[in-house]
Amino acid sequence: MNREELGALLADRLRNRLHASCQQWKTTAPINHFYVDDMLPVDVAMQIRGAFPDPSTMMLRKSIREFKYVSSQMDKHAPLLEEITFAFQQPEVVALIAEITGLHALQPDEHLYAGGISMMGCGHFLNPHLDNSHDKDRKRYRSLNLLYYVSPKWRLENGGNLELWPDGTKAKPTTIVSKFNRLVVMVTNQHSWHSVSKSLCDQSRCCISNYYFSSRPVGDVDYFHPTSFRGRPDEPIRDLMLQADAAIRGLIRTVIPKGVTKTKHVYKKD
Repeated sequence: MNREELGALLADRLRNRLHASCQQWKTTAPINHFYVDDMLPVDVAMQIRGAFPDPSTMMLRKSIREFKYVSSQMDKHAPLLEEITFAFQQPEVVALIAEITGLHALQPDEHLYAGGISMMGCGHFLNPHLDNSHDKDRKRYRSLNLLYYVSPKWRLENGGNLELWPDGTKAKPTTIVSKFNRLVVMVTNQHSWHSVSKSLCDQSRCCISNYYFSSRPVGDVDYFHPTSFRGRPDEPIRDLMLQADAAIRGLIRTVIPKGVTKTKHVYKKD
């Protein structure tokens, strides 16, 4: 299937869950979000999972901040992965998500800055963090994070689940299971702390990610920050280290807006 056909299926499902999704979005402040299950026919979702590459072909991100495999260079993988990734950027899909969230003038990202596909194995994690406030050129604000999960029979006990921290990183998070064929859409701003719990099983947690951007920030108050990590409540030493790390990187980005090195997590098209 191509991105237009997949986008039409996604749009049909979003339209079917329009009212429920609007209600969920409105009642989940301060980290507004909604999720929709059974986004695609099961056989299509299974084909997408089967198209994921061997993790050795992906970029490993391993530090005190995170541990996972990622890739945005979609032309190096099975064509279906590129098609489903960009299906979430089809105009009808973007328009429906704008209607659900009330955020207009949303712009999908053809460069897949920090988007694309990711895989997490046993022991992999993503510490609480705020996403980079802008796009790769620091011209648009990051507004929404779209996460589509395709790991069959994924359960809460597996770990590797999305965590939202509406009361900050010292309080208890809200957990959203990375359920097979589930789409999660969440706001991305200066308050949207989120993480992925440590994966506890041998099955790979597979996810397709997209970001939507806008010329104005959610809440209409200008701000800037690089991706900023924190420790979990039981990680006080790591928390101090990550706060220092975020402060240093923020200072560098203030002095050198585009950073010292170019990000490798973008789709470099010919």
